[in-house]
Amino acid sequence: MVVSEEHEAEGTAKFTLRGTVIGLITPAIATAIAFPLAPARPEISIALFMLAVVIAAVAGGLGAGLIAGILASTIRPLVVEDPQLTFRFDDVEDVATGVVFLSVALIVGLLVGQASEDRARASRREREARFLGTLSSTLHTGEVPDRVLDEFAEVLLEPFALSKVEVEASLDGTELRAVSRTDGESSPGPRTTVPLLAGEASIGRLVAERPDGGRPFSRDDQLLLEAAARQATAALDRARLDARARIAQLDAETNQLRAAMFSSVTHDLRTPLASIKAGVTSLLDAAVHHDPEQERDLLTTILEETDRLNRLVGNLLDLARIRAGALTPTRQQAAMDEIVEVVLARMRPRLVHHTVAADLPSDLPDVSVDPVQLDQVLTNLLENAGRHAPEGSEIRVSVQWIRDAVQVRIADQGPGIPLDERERVFEAFYRGSSSPETPGSGLGLAISKAVVVAHGGRIWIEGGPDGGCVVAFEIPREEVAP
Repeated sequence: MVVSEEHEAEGTAKFTLRGTVIGLITPAIATAIAFPLAPARPEISIALFMLAVVIAAVAGGLGAGLIAGILASTIRPLVVEDPQLTFRFDDVEDVATGVVFLSVALIVGLLVGQASEDRARASRREREARFLGTLSSTLHTGEVPDRVLDEFAEVLLEPFALSKVEVEASLDGTELRAVSRTDGESSPGPRTTVPLLAGEASIGRLVAERPDGGRPFSRDDQLLLEAAARQATAALDRARLDARARIAQLDAETNQLRAAMFSSVTHDLRTPLASIKAGVTSLLDAAVHHDPEQERDLLTTILEETDRLNRLVGNLLDLARIRAGALTPTRQQAAMDEIVEVVLARMRPRLVHHTVAADLPSDLPDVSVDPVQLDQVLTNLLENAGRHAPEGSEIRVSVQWIRDAVQVRIADQGPGIPLDERERVFEAFYRGSSSPETPGSGLGLAISKAVVVAHGGRIWIEGGPDGGCVVAFEIPREEVAP
């Protein structure tokens, strides 16, 4: 068991069965060896009995050493001075020898007991430190408070030989409770309760219970449980603060999104509406005469602004779907080059001021995609390229097969995107610093990334070889399982 158990110091004279046996056996062995040698070499018997006392004290503790010392003091005079084994113990030398034997037994037993106690204490502290370190790494994982409490209750069962752990806590008015049991059912046995303290205030309690017949909780057990409870309290407090920070961050992001959406609605929606209203008002004004060419221009403007308004509203709706987790592709086998050709044909009027070059190999394999969603991605990317690239510049679209995935690249000759903004431009409503005056809602790239990721692909931005910007994305050939 990794936690401490009650330790009986070997330095106390405890006469256990094992110690008694050792105290009896060692003098008997010394007697058997010394008996034939004693008449000729009496000094050997003293050394043998001294060794017996030391061995007994080392192996069996102070109690065994004292038994061996008494027996050695009694037997040695009989063996050495009276081989006929007539009991004598009246010589001053015999008394002194007995005192020496008992003193040796006492000193060796105390030293061995103290060393054993120090070793056991150090080992116990090491196990406790290892247990608390494991507990700390288990608890401080950034989990929510409920999960922290469950893990805390679970991790205490085995080290403390518990049958049941129940933890209750109250955080910010929320009541939390975790109960963990061993697999087998058993009658309740010894139990102890430890408070969960945050400073001086109690935020809950820990109830630990052992099975029927289990040993009572020692003072060391109680102290270690209190240390574990302090770690759990710290982990709960950290989880509570992390939860508050996440809520605050979410509120900040929500407020930022609301502000950006309000800005988008007030600017990007009103601009096409104003153009549409101006065109319709002019056409309906009987005092104004329009030739067929002027009427066509006004109607074309109304159509373009209507399409722009429709795309903006569609982007806002798509953003709402993405945040609600409802963006699920309806996949089917389709040729990417055909999707690109359809989008280029539809976008031709909007890219009339640019030269569009397409590199579309005809031998590309089909991929599992949602053609409608991929159409939207290509539309957003081409519209961005046309908006930011100068008139008369080239926009190049290429499709190629790389590593079992189809890769689409759209390159323009605009101002490009700084390296430190190439990830941020995929955030909703973020507008790059390179073209701050260019109209746009800041939703196109965010929605494009969501669609590509939903297809199991990836999208990124590179710098063009001659300046400008390259937006590339890859879609794997086969559907990627979630």
